[in-house]
Amino acid sequence: MTAVSIQKREPLSIKLKAAATIIAIFAAALLPQFFHWLGAVSGAGTAPGVAFCPMHLPIILAGFLAGPVVGGVSGLLGPIVSSLISGMPPAAQVPFMSVELLGYGLAAGLLRPVKLPLFAKTLLAMIAGRVLRMAACSFAFYALGNAKMAPLGIWKSVPACLPGIVLQLVLIPLIVYRVENAPSKE
Repeated sequence: MTAVSIQKREPLSIKLKAAATIIAIFAAALLPQFFHWLGAVSGAGTAPGVAFCPMHLPIILAGFLAGPVVGGVSGLLGPIVSSLISGMPPAAQVPFMSVELLGYGLAAGLLRPVKLPLFAKTLLAMIAGRVLRMAACSFAFYALGNAKMAPLGIWKSVPACLPGIVLQLVLIPLIVYRVENAPSKE
């Protein structure tokens, strides 16, 4: 995608930001259920959930569309709500996923006004979340002695997540562009 301009919109009201936060949290909790169901009926097990990283999409969108606070809070709480509703992610993974998704949403919101192509901003937000998760895993590994949290594990998972990464790099810029450039109702 080439650099596209995003129209200047009025800041969202507190009510709209609260609604966007709630929607993003529940989308991050419920969207993975579809992929787990798809894996169950197709015999692929958890592979679709791993491959498509469905929690990431609504969190990055929340950051781009509603700002860094909405994106960050949604990212932080999405894995917690998902774990409470479905038991996924497992409790031991929740803090690390929360840090990662907080990074996605916060970075997307902070990158929103930056003059870069949406594709590049999406990629940078995805890298920021993974870097934060790596930092959290490094802390758990080195400071807390948790041998299961290898700091470079997040980068080793990238090949398994390639379908989701590609999907996000295509869908997120398209959705953001469409929403931000929709005709206003005046």
